[in-house]
Amino acid sequence: MIDRIVIHYAEIGLKGRNRSFFERQLQRNVSGRLAGLDVAGVERLPGRLLARLGTEADVAVAVERLRTVPGIAYFAPAYSAPKDIEAIKEAVVARLVPSVAEGLVPSTVEGPSRHSYRSFKTSTRRADKSFPLTSPQINAAVGGHVQAATGWAVDLKNPELVIHIELLFKEAFFYFERMDGVGGLPVGVSGTVGLLLSGGIDSPVAGFYALKRGCNVVPIHFHSGPFGDWQGSEDKVRRLAAALRHYGLSPRYYVVPIGQLQQEMVVEAPAPPRVLLYRRLMVRLAERLIRRQGGLALVTGESLGQVASQTLESLASVQVVATMPLLRPLIGLDKREIVAQAQAIGTYDISIESGDDCCQFLMPRQVVTRPTLEEIETAEAHLDVDRMVADGLAAARLEEID
Repeated sequence: MIDRIVIHYAEIGLKGRNRSFFERQLQRNVSGRLAGLDVAGVERLPGRLLARLGTEADVAVAVERLRTVPGIAYFAPAYSAPKDIEAIKEAVVARLVPSVAEGLVPSTVEGPSRHSYRSFKTSTRRADKSFPLTSPQINAAVGGHVQAATGWAVDLKNPELVIHIELLFKEAFFYFERMDGVGGLPVGVSGTVGLLLSGGIDSPVAGFYALKRGCNVVPIHFHSGPFGDWQGSEDKVRRLAAALRHYGLSPRYYVVPIGQLQQEMVVEAPAPPRVLLYRRLMVRLAERLIRRQGGLALVTGESLGQVASQTLESLASVQVVATMPLLRPLIGLDKREIVAQAQAIGTYDISIESGDDCCQFLMPRQVVTRPTLEEIETAEAHLDVDRMVADGLAAARLEEID
């Protein structure tokens, strides 16, 4: 039976003296993601992590969960074997030979694969350099045994099946499938950021990229309440946050109704720069909220030139009010790329549902595209910004994701 999942990282391996810090965080994240399954524990081993599965563990569920853990380059449900070349040879063939007559090879996730293999190769990673055989020698020994038992041809360039062997200090593992992980860094190693999460396509993808870079991401949602369908807006964002929770998003998020403040801007400020005034207010509010969580930066879903409020001039007019970094992971992506990523992480179908957005509320007919900072500050001079920020903070709520 499959009794192990071998987990490999890539970028973490380049962290030098800080590597153990990143490994421990990934270990905690993997343990949390596998909680509730029959997993005896997650160990740190040289260059990898190892999850030990109990007899009742659902391997398919474990695989789906591990696909969403940032920091994992790839992983593989595996069989264990004694650290002895004869034992390894026999164990590998024992998993292959019973099904060879029917052209079946054991699959680690969904049962036997209905493919008829005609070629294979063996690939060994030897962490224990004191083992008497080198990696090429292990490949030759196991490969020869498999070939004799199956009749398959050895193909080192384009094999239909790869038999992976990992030789560690106390035991050996082998597996037939590798699953790609998210990559990047473990959530929690890069500090806390606030995500300006709307109900659209872009901001959830920006949040995913921040998670992939190791950030603890706390969403902050602004809606037009008490006007419009603000309840629908809250529900939509709650479901988006729940979808990103699988990738390590914070279980808590802020909700801030700013409809009355927007209505006040309509009366006191000119129409063309109004959207940028909304954004400046949201940045001021978001900074103060995320500082309550120990945050050091804000993340937005802006992409350069995608809409009128995302020209360089418009971005600069909003950036200037920030006192912490504004991170824009999507700045160089086009809409097609963003949509593809949204589909991959499971937020796209939620994002395209109809719903009110605070930036669409009281949208002026004409929007300024290349404002000067002087123009924006002149328009904002009629507003009591400090009092509006205080009102927004007083209305903010900290919610919990189910």
